[in-house]
Amino acid sequence: MDDRAVPLDAETKVAERPHDHKNELRLWLRLFTCKELIESEVRKHLRVDFQLTLPRFDLMAQLDRAHKGMTLGELSQRMMVTNGNVTGLVDRLVEQGVIDRRKSPEDRRAQIVSLTAEGRRLFRAMARANEQWIGEMFADLSNSDIETLLRLLAKAKLSVRAAIGAA
Repeated sequence: MDDRAVPLDAETKVAERPHDHKNELRLWLRLFTCKELIESEVRKHLRVDFQLTLPRFDLMAQLDRAHKGMTLGELSQRMMVTNGNVTGLVDRLVEQGVIDRRKSPEDRRAQIVSLTAEGRRLFRAMARANEQWIGEMFADLSNSDIETLLRLLAKAKLSVRAAIGAA
């Protein structure tokens, strides 16, 4: 047995007895396993190559798209996390000098955050590296495979949204 064997995940355990589980559950576990494997690898690369966490990268990605900056509330909503989580991330990124924080001219209670020039440069370097990491992980898929997966996952997303009553 190889000492570097992949740890047993929920999907693999279900695969041992596939007839005990509905295909929908098996699909969910396969999607979840893929997401976990990819996210774990991205987290590792961000930590090793850039000394940054995935939540900080995600926050910087939101700000890279908002050239005039965003309020903490907008960031919280877009990232689907609490205001407290965003505040902690912002505090650490301000300390690192990659984002600026200023009072909103329209609402003195609100703060607007935006990437600094250094933050934008760092984010773009991380985004290029991230694109390469993801490309390496999907290197065994053909363009046709990717197009098929994109189409089927879009259909799955619509099915989930319809089932939960989301727009």
